Amino acid sequence: MKRIIFFVILFLRLSGFAQVIKEPLNNPKEWSQAIEPFRIAGNLYYVGTYDLASYLIVTNSGSILINTGLANSLPIIKQNIKKLGFEYKSIKILLLTQAHFDHTGALAAIKKETGAKLYVDEQDANILKTGGATDYEMGKYGVTFKPVQPDVLLKNNDKIKLGNTVLTMLHHPGHTKGSCSFLFNTKDKSSEYKILIANMPSIITDRKFSDIASYRTIEKDYAETFKAMKNIDFNLWVASHASQFNLHEKRKSGDAYNPKAFMDKNLYFENLQDLENDFKEKIKFDSH
Repeated sequence: MKRIIFFVILFLRLSGFAQVIKEPLNNPKEWSQAIEPFRIAGNLYYVGTYDLASYLIVTNSGSILINTGLANSLPIIKQNIKKLGFEYKSIKILLLTQAHFDHTGALAAIKKETGAKLYVDEQDANILKTGGATDYEMGKYGVTFKPVQPDVLLKNNDKIKLGNTVLTMLHHPGHTKGSCSFLFNTKDKSSEYKILIANMPSIITDRKFSDIASYRTIEKDYAETFKAMKNIDFNLWVASHASQFNLHEKRKSGDAYNPKAFMDKNLYFENLQDLENDFKEKIKFDSH
């Protein structure tokens, strides 16, 4: 009898942990398309797919990887790092701009393979632990990426240090509760750069903000994020998606190193204003 009870308990425990991961299908083909990796500016490199941006920051004490794309981005990211002449296993810190499956798909695998520590905005920690199932909007799809345990929880303006590089995390909630951007300084032989890796605050829900019981502060968070993002001091910027900063208009395969291509602040403010206009229109629509 005790043996039967033991196996029943074991089965129930295993069943609880056997989560079915259902990454949404029919994603844009550009999300899974490989492209040539390249140096953006200083010690910042692009190692993602055609549209899902992943960034490698190389320091004298190892590397930092920001965003990991879909699950099938893993071999692309690994190959891109190798093509640039860096070691995949030298990744020491993992960062995210948002806890959605198109940026976290390969996160658990990379964390396991490299032993890197995962630093996240504290407001996205629970979403990561549940594989996206607790996200206010994407949670309707269930577990969309492999759950992963954060190692370090960050608050607004916290510093992430590795070797000769220091990043500042900027809390920019709305898109997710813990969406964030990163700011850091780098340089090359001729110039210095203050780089913003921006999470652009697009709206992903069709529901009225007031109907989202699991995120009561969403409207307030979006409003504060737009205000904060208008007042960031930077001179070069990129974003979570290549399409958000017109990467493929600025750079073609084989182009030479050219940081100036990413210094168009006007595009940043134009795109931010377009998103804020969408936000204001939604508020008007919601009030009817």
